[in-house]
Amino acid sequence: MSNFPTDLEIAQAATIKHIKIIANKIGIVEDDLQYYGKHKAKLPLHFIDEEKIKKAKLILVTAINPTPAGEGKTTVSVGLTDGLNKLGKKAIAVLREPSLGPVFGMKGGAAGGGYSQVIPMEDINLHFTGDFSAIEKANNLLAALIDNNLQNKEHSLNIDPRTIKWKRVMDMNDRALRQIIIGIGGTANGIPREDGFNITPASEVMAILCMSTSIDDLKIRLGNIFIGFTFDKKAIFARDLKAEGAMALLLKDAIKPNLVQTLEGNPALLHGGPFANIAQGTNTIIATKMGLSLADYVVTEAGFGADLGAEKFMNIKCGYGHLQPHAIVLVATIRALRHHGGAKKEEYNTPSLERVTKGFLNLEKHIENCKQFGITPVIALNHFPSDTAEEIEFVQHQCSTHGVKAIVAKGFELGGQGTTELAQAVCDSIESGSNQFKPLYDWSLSIEDKIIKIATTIYGAAAVEFSSKAHTQLKTIKTLGYDKLPVCVAKTEKSLSDNMELKGRPENFTVHVREFEFAAGAGFIIPILGEIMRMPGLPAVPASEHMDIDNNGKIIGLS
Repeated sequence: MSNFPTDLEIAQAATIKHIKIIANKIGIVEDDLQYYGKHKAKLPLHFIDEEKIKKAKLILVTAINPTPAGEGKTTVSVGLTDGLNKLGKKAIAVLREPSLGPVFGMKGGAAGGGYSQVIPMEDINLHFTGDFSAIEKANNLLAALIDNNLQNKEHSLNIDPRTIKWKRVMDMNDRALRQIIIGIGGTANGIPREDGFNITPASEVMAILCMSTSIDDLKIRLGNIFIGFTFDKKAIFARDLKAEGAMALLLKDAIKPNLVQTLEGNPALLHGGPFANIAQGTNTIIATKMGLSLADYVVTEAGFGADLGAEKFMNIKCGYGHLQPHAIVLVATIRALRHHGGAKKEEYNTPSLERVTKGFLNLEKHIENCKQFGITPVIALNHFPSDTAEEIEFVQHQCSTHGVKAIVAKGFELGGQGTTELAQAVCDSIESGSNQFKPLYDWSLSIEDKIIKIATTIYGAAAVEFSSKAHTQLKTIKTLGYDKLPVCVAKTEKSLSDNMELKGRPENFTVHVREFEFAAGAGFIIPILGEIMRMPGLPAVPASEHMDIDNNGKIIGLS
């Protein structure tokens, strides 16, 4: 595959259909489309049909702990959707939107890869339909209203600036904005205080958009955003600033899912994009429900490894959305197994049964975790040219000892034709009737018990320790009445543990809860494990250095 075209070259060479043709495949007429050019459109919320949702099948694509090379969840998700359609199934992909930060940083875009992509690839990775911009503006409107209230003594809520938790956001990696001082330069410029920026996917507004089920629900959740305390210790929320109506106004189009297509002309919905290491890592409830209303099979994904995205999908999103997953596809690569077996990045393409054997322990743990939710996963071995028959056969045999099928997925190279076997295995898993979804924990448990349940069951930890700061913050959370919310753990994606250096399947480790945050509007508590970055920085050689556009508008270097 040395001469294999790049993702961008494949996308640019594709024959892309008018979006009204794609819409027609799922029973949507042209008048119901809100066009963004010829190849993208937004869909109105009235297509959500709770009765149809009950009959459709929901397939979650997740993965083992990721490596710097990436495992290809989106590639498998798109390939599986195309594979299901090749089997004659009415299937639709429902995915997240990419953030500009990773696009110009080091991770690249999030539109799949090879011949398993959603298109138009350039548009999807660059601004798309403006959803992230709308989220950014809504977030920063609230920030401006907070500082305006500090400045305006006549209508002051008496907010203590030292307690303000709300940060501004922008959708770019910019480490210089993590911690800043605002309001300097004189009294006309506001009250000087410490502030900072998060990246847009880390905004609670993003999380709220993904958790909302309607405009009314969106407004309630926006109004519930916690800002800080007054000088006399009274909690202040966005609704106290009368912010929720104007914020929702900015999100009036962003709340509508975006319709695009796969390279093979099958429908895909892209909507929302929270990261899974700092938020819930799944697309919107609205888009998932719309997909279930328009197709018989919905393929969706959850960010990073199954210890993050899938756990949050099952325990948070399914709870709020009343969703019932019917199958799980667990993505792994031979390269990732070598990584978890001790291979360095430059050795990922070097065959080593010894390293794959050691690394299989990571996949084994994720298989066990999927079964904790009542679902036996299907393993998608995302194929690379460096995979050897010996390594593949070993993984397939080991999976079979756990009662799990491991199917080689060649969607990157062959599109839907390379994933029909995987698609059939997923259909067989659903039709077996043996998968009966159950959440891991009851929301009514104490916050501590919920965290211990996740840490010991999903991560494999021996114990959980809470810092003195975390204990103090827990008291505040309980006083505010948020202790019955689900928990959304913020931790490294690189390990099952909270230590990114521990590869494979760590054992006998202790998870350390450093501090707590809470997203009252989104509806979850956030235990923070270790140092979690909410505003990434650019690498020494950013991906942007290799990007350009010519006089005819042709883009190069986008991945």
